[in-house]
Amino acid sequence: MKALIDKLRRDGRLRPAEYLRLIELADPSVSEYAARTARAVARERFGGGVFIRGLVEITSFCRNDCLYCGLRRSNTALVRYRLGEEQIAAACRAGHAAGFRTFVLQGGEDPALEDGRVERLVRRLRAEFPDSALTLSLGERSRDAYRRWREAGADRYLLRHEAADAACYARLHPADMSQQRRMACLSTLRELGYQTGAGMMVGAPGQTADDLAADLRFLERFRPEMVGIGPYLPQRQTPLADSPPGSADRTLLLLSLVRLMLPDALIPATTALASLLADGRERGILAGANVVMPNLSPPDVREQYAIYDHKLASGAEAADGLRELAGRLDAIGYRIDYARGDFRADL
Repeated sequence: MKALIDKLRRDGRLRPAEYLRLIELADPSVSEYAARTARAVARERFGGGVFIRGLVEITSFCRNDCLYCGLRRSNTALVRYRLGEEQIAAACRAGHAAGFRTFVLQGGEDPALEDGRVERLVRRLRAEFPDSALTLSLGERSRDAYRRWREAGADRYLLRHEAADAACYARLHPADMSQQRRMACLSTLRELGYQTGAGMMVGAPGQTADDLAADLRFLERFRPEMVGIGPYLPQRQTPLADSPPGSADRTLLLLSLVRLMLPDALIPATTALASLLADGRERGILAGANVVMPNLSPPDVREQYAIYDHKLASGAEAADGLRELAGRLDAIGYRIDYARGDFRADL
């Protein structure tokens, strides 16, 4: 098994059966070897720095009805909010003063976020923060919308592919959502010159080891600049509320495998992992992650962005907790890197 880890580090790819074998059969010693190897690769590329991204969750409205997500349109118990342009700019301004040089604007697929409105917001932020990277994560949009936002100054776009296997995707989404469309959006983003992020949940209801192996094969082919991997966490107002959370250990293994596959990728230690484990952020970094995304959203709305239960939005997961974050990183031999942290394959 350890020979497969070494092969992945050397070649950046494995055969489908080899991915499956690692996912199904990796014991704690193999997982630790994968983490140690992935950590060494990340250190070679990025040193001891961990990039920070300032996350602004701009709207909790969503037109979709994904079976796992608390923002789903059928969740009438959720108190919704939508940040105004001034609130978003103020959050980024506070983040910039604190040292952030990347801002991530994330939200549900809010019908009120018209293409032109987002374009104006991006132009404003690009003009005010010319030294900072702007990342959008606003779901599936038209090619024209993606083009306009890119031309306005957006640098990156995060759109998890969710599931490379069509049947697995269908188990998590309503019939009016299409895995084919999701993949087409990712291809469009790449064509338009975005640094593009994909990724998936680990342990989603009905997900199999074969499904995860298919995800790895997709990431190997697509080679996104960013990869988000976190455990599935249930939300009490969804049809999948009674499903158990995903395995932290398997999530960490997948994170390590992706680091070995994509040594230059920007991979966050996700909030979901930190919400599942008290030391999830640190364990993610020690497994090969090199990004954390503290929350810059106004404190009074953070709990309303309830994509899953018990989501962390304070302490080291918040922008106002940078001192705590720095201390926790220092305890494991890392430091905050305040650079933009653009993807560079020649690092």
